[in-house]
Amino acid sequence: MKLSPQSPQDPAQQEACAKVRRKRREKMLDASDIRLLILHFIAQGAAHGYELIKSIEELSKGEYSPSPGIIYPNLTLLEEMDCIRVKDPQAARKAYGLEKEGERQLEQAKDSLQVIIGRLTSMAVLVNNRSIPEIERAIHNMKMALNTRLSHPELSQSTLYDIIDALDEAAKKIERS
Repeated sequence: MKLSPQSPQDPAQQEACAKVRRKRREKMLDASDIRLLILHFIAQGAAHGYELIKSIEELSKGEYSPSPGIIYPNLTLLEEMDCIRVKDPQAARKAYGLEKEGERQLEQAKDSLQVIIGRLTSMAVLVNNRSIPEIERAIHNMKMALNTRLSHPELSQSTLYDIIDALDEAAKKIERS
C-alpha cells in the first residue's frame, strides 16, 4: 500500500503540537542547569532577566524559552549565594554582574555547562531537521501505515512480527545512514 503525501497541518493543529512540545521541554532543564546558564550568560554580558531569557531562547533557536517564573527566582537565589550582584539597585531594571563566587562555580561546572549547551543546541538541530517537508511526510506516512495496519481486529502473530521486523530494519538503516 503506497500512501500519498499529506497536506500540511492547519495552523490550529500546528499551534496545538507546538504547545505539547513546549510542555515537554519545560522539564528539560532543572534549576541547577538554569542557574549555570544564568551565570554563563551574565559572564558573557547579558545583564537583565529579559536578556537572559532571550539568550537561552536564542541558544536553542527558539525551541526552549524559560519563563520569568523560572529565571527571576533563580536570579534572587544566585544573588543570595553571592554569585551575582545587582549593579545599580536604583535602576528601573536590575542589571546583574558576576561575582567571584559565580566565577568559581562556573569554572567548577564548566563540563556540565557544555553538556547543557549541547543539549539546547542539539534540540534546535533536531527540530529544524524534523521540519523538512519530506521528513514530515515520511514520518506521517509511517504513522498512518502503522495505525491502519494495527487497527485490524484480527492481526496474526506472523503479521505482527513482520511489522516489528520492518520497523527494526528501517531503524537500523536510519542509524547507519
